[in-house]
Amino acid sequence: MHFNGGVTSTADPLRVHVLIDSLNWGGAETLLADFATGAPSAGIELSVGYLQDVNDSPSAGRLRASGVEPELVGVRKLLDRKSALRVRSHLARIRPDIVHTHLGAADALGTVAARSLRLPAVSTIHLVENAGPAGSAREAARRRVMALARRRGSGRVIAVSDAARAAYVEGGWDRPERVVTVHNGIAALRPAAPRAGTRAALGLSDDVPVIAMASVLRDGKGHDTAAAALARLRRDHPDVTLLVIGDGPQRAEIEALLEPLGDSVRLLGLRDDVLDLLAAADAVLLPTRMDAFPTVLLEAAAVGVPAVAPAVGGVPEIVVDGETGLLVAPPPGPEEVATALSRLLSDADLRARMGACARRRFETRFTAAHWAARCRAVYDAVLG
Repeated sequence: MHFNGGVTSTADPLRVHVLIDSLNWGGAETLLADFATGAPSAGIELSVGYLQDVNDSPSAGRLRASGVEPELVGVRKLLDRKSALRVRSHLARIRPDIVHTHLGAADALGTVAARSLRLPAVSTIHLVENAGPAGSAREAARRRVMALARRRGSGRVIAVSDAARAAYVEGGWDRPERVVTVHNGIAALRPAAPRAGTRAALGLSDDVPVIAMASVLRDGKGHDTAAAALARLRRDHPDVTLLVIGDGPQRAEIEALLEPLGDSVRLLGLRDDVLDLLAAADAVLLPTRMDAFPTVLLEAAAVGVPAVAPAVGGVPEIVVDGETGLLVAPPPGPEEVATALSRLLSDADLRARMGACARRRFETRFTAAHWAARCRAVYDAVLG
C-alpha cells in the first residue's frame, strides 16, 4: 500500500503530536523541521516531544526555527516502568488528535501509552534492517517489543520507502494491509548563496571539480569507499575536491581515514548551509551500504545536482539511473564509484540535464508539502 497524496489544504485542522527518541543528528531527527514546515499546508497543527537529550539535541534548533518548540519528556530505559508512566503522563496532558511515533523507544512507549489513553497512533519505521537478523539476543528482544507495541498500539505502520515496507512485511513483523509507504520530503528552496560565492568561501575556484558527501559520520555510510574512490579519481581529475559534511560518533576514525588524501578533502562538520554546499558541487556522493530513504539524495535533487549512489534500499526510489544520477551495483566498490563520478565530472552537459531532471522530480514528489499531505491521508484513514 502506497500513499501518494497530493498537496491540498484542508478546512479541518488536526492536532498531531510527534514523539521521537531524541533530537540527535540522525536523518529522522533532522527531518522533523521539514515536516513542521509542510504541516500547515495539510491542516496539521504539530507539536513534538522527545524522550531523551542526546548530544545536546542538535536538531532542536531547526525545529524551533520552523516554529515548533520541542518538549523533553525525560525517560531512562525502554522497558522502565517509570519511563512508561512519564510518557503516558506527557500524552495525557497534551491529548492530541493523533500520536505519531518515530524510532524504537518512542514506538514502544508511545503507542502503549496512546492505547491506554484511547488515542489513535501511527508509527514510522526508518530502517530497512528492521527485517534483518539482529546483532544480539538483546537486540532481537528489543525489536520484538517494538514490533509488538506497533501492532497493538498503532493504527498504521508507515515505512519511508517501498524497500523498507517490503523488508518489514517479509520479516513477519506485521500484516501487509497495516503497513504503508509514505516517502519523506524536505522543505528545500533554491540555495541561499550563489555557487561561486559558496566556492569562494571555501577557497575553491569555479573550475575545480567538487564532490559533496553529507551524512552522519558513522560506520556504514561508506566514507572508506569514498576515500578509496577519490584516490582513483585523482588519476584523471588531479584537482578534484571532496566536501565531507556532517558529524557523528566515528568522526575521529573517519578524519584519520581521510587524512592521507590531504587537501583533496575538506571536513566541514555540521553545517546549516548544506543546500548551498551541495549546490556548489558537481556531484553528490552517497556510497552507503544500506539506507531506507536517504535525505541527502532529496537535497541533491532539490538543488539540481546529480547523485552517485548504490542501488540499495530506497535509493532507487529517489535516484532514477541515467536520468537524475547514476546508480552503482551494491555493495559499492571504489572502482565503480570512481568510474561513475568521472563520467559526471567529464561531461558538463550530462550533469546539467540530470540536475534539471532531478529538480523536476523533487518538485512533483519530494517537497515537505507532499510529505505532509501523504501523512495527513494516513492520519485520516486511521481516524476514519
